[in-house]
Amino acid sequence: MKTYLLAGVLGLFVLGACNHKTHQHDSHEGHNQTEKKQSHTHAGCDHDHDHDHAGHNHSGHTKKGDSHGDTEHSGDEILFTKEQAIAAGVKVTTIQPGSFRQVIKTSGQITPAQGEEATAVATVAGIVSFRQRLTEGMTTAKGAPLLTVSSDQIVEGDPIQKARVAYEVSLREYERLKQLVADQIVSEREFAQAEQEFENARISYETVARNHTRNGQNILSPIQGSVKSIFVKEGDYVEVGQPLVSITQNRKLFLRAEVSEKYYASLRTIHSAHFSTPYDNKVYALQNYNGRLLSYGKTSAEDSYYIPVTFEFDNREDIVPGSFVEVYLLSSPMENVLSVPRTALSEEQDNFFVYIQIFDEEYKKQEVTLGAADGERVEILSGIQAGDRVVTEGAYQLKLASAANALPAHTHEH
Repeated sequence: MKTYLLAGVLGLFVLGACNHKTHQHDSHEGHNQTEKKQSHTHAGCDHDHDHDHAGHNHSGHTKKGDSHGDTEHSGDEILFTKEQAIAAGVKVTTIQPGSFRQVIKTSGQITPAQGEEATAVATVAGIVSFRQRLTEGMTTAKGAPLLTVSSDQIVEGDPIQKARVAYEVSLREYERLKQLVADQIVSEREFAQAEQEFENARISYETVARNHTRNGQNILSPIQGSVKSIFVKEGDYVEVGQPLVSITQNRKLFLRAEVSEKYYASLRTIHSAHFSTPYDNKVYALQNYNGRLLSYGKTSAEDSYYIPVTFEFDNREDIVPGSFVEVYLLSSPMENVLSVPRTALSEEQDNFFVYIQIFDEEYKKQEVTLGAADGERVEILSGIQAGDRVVTEGAYQLKLASAANALPAHTHEH
């Protein structure tokens, strides 16, 4: 009886072993999974056990769902199709060593060239009146009326009338003495003095009467150009010779750079310059505007530690005289220098990067060390080498694509 009970217990044990469950272990998406089956035999029964083992492949990630097939990459490449590159305006340039000039970066100011400005002044004393619209920046022709000065209501009286009276009196005296000197009634000296007074009165009257109207004295533009400054306002009282309006032609401009004394020894090697203005994002190269070096100071001013360097150039871009600019003085040449346009650079946390094209539709972000910059191009000290295909336009679009294509952090799900 005990024997039968022992056999029954052993049979139940064997049946429990046959119902062993299957265990599965899930690994992260994109890693290889290895399926193994193990068969166990217990007391004449066959039992199949399926185990999924997480076989992580850390040699690379497989990008799935790409139209070009599964592409294996190391994680820092950027996939950017040709269609995307065209739409984003991406341009790639093969970098080769070339000539680059040493640069002294400083500040400066744009000023009108000598002889390019003229000032209209008051020819009579009186009250200013703007008979037409006059604003800074408007163009004007030579001899065009700018404003009017009226003397009707001033205490001294109308200078036009006073000049006319003086002229008529001197004319009568001159004609009277002219008859008397022929009869030797008056001396030659007395007649000469009367003649001089007559000529002075005539010139004065003709000058003030030339531009006189019923509204007052017209003040005309001395040259053709544009209005730079208006020194008076409606109703102001002005004296003879007082500046009223300045006119500039802006055909020639001066670039005056202020250079620290520590660069004095390098001033003799400077031959040209680039500059950028605060009102646009453009860099102007003087060699493109017939620029030339006029002079550089041999000493600094008493109240300054800077030495002036002055260039002259053609104004073909409506550059605003008087504006302060950043100046890049070009000094001695350097050969076999790797440089890129400033549009190729992107900045992240004070570090600079360029994007290198590895294949037709694959790019890589590369950190670089910068050297001198002339406003248009930047010297690269390390990070790229000759022959690299660097993105020179559209780098910002690649930066956005790099952030969008970043792989998520590695996780495990069990």
